[in-house]
Amino acid sequence: MRTVRNFTKGIIRENPVLVLVLGTCPTLATSTSVINALGMGAAATIVLVLSNIVISALRKVIPDKVRIPCYIVLIAGLVTAVQMLVKAYAPTLDESLGIYLPLIVVNCIILGRAEMFASKNKVFASAVDGFGMGTGFTLALFLMAAIREVFGNGTFCGIEIPVLAENKISILTMAPGGFMVFGLLIAVVNKIGRHKPQKTDFGCQGCPQAEVCSKIICSDEKEAEGVD
Repeated sequence: MRTVRNFTKGIIRENPVLVLVLGTCPTLATSTSVINALGMGAAATIVLVLSNIVISALRKVIPDKVRIPCYIVLIAGLVTAVQMLVKAYAPTLDESLGIYLPLIVVNCIILGRAEMFASKNKVFASAVDGFGMGTGFTLALFLMAAIREVFGNGTFCGIEIPVLAENKISILTMAPGGFMVFGLLIAVVNKIGRHKPQKTDFGCQGCPQAEVCSKIICSDEKEAEGVD
């Protein structure tokens, strides 16, 4: 059950694009075409899974003070390998994605999962987390690209759709249309997931530092005792 939760959380509940709002730049830039979106999603997923596995395996070896530079070096090596494979076997896709393929190195989703999950969990759980987050990222890209390409270009995967090809909504292929579709999908996912703001407890029990500062009197207790 825990493995299933680790995978499915990245699809809706913690979707990196539509809930956590990470990776917005490549999402908007590559979602004008379904093929480009799937290519970017697949590349990012591969890097996510592999980087999570390597970082999890080395989590006890990497010094805490230099963990972020180490993560970036590892991710950069994996992205370079993926980029070389794409150039060799899918040169058209590489040309379409352009600078956004190597920029996976600084994608917030990949670095964020490395810091928040892979560095604290075992290899298998980290691999599942990376695959789930990559799947969520790819689905978000696919949905945005399908809407923008079908209604903006009148095509799907480059195949012309007779009626829509003659009645294009060209703004959907531009930045304003991308932001509009992005916002609508975020609203839909929030409605489905019923994401409600959590109530904040300002007492000791709601404090994230409660375990390490249990001997310190909180401000509300000081006021109750008349301490300035």
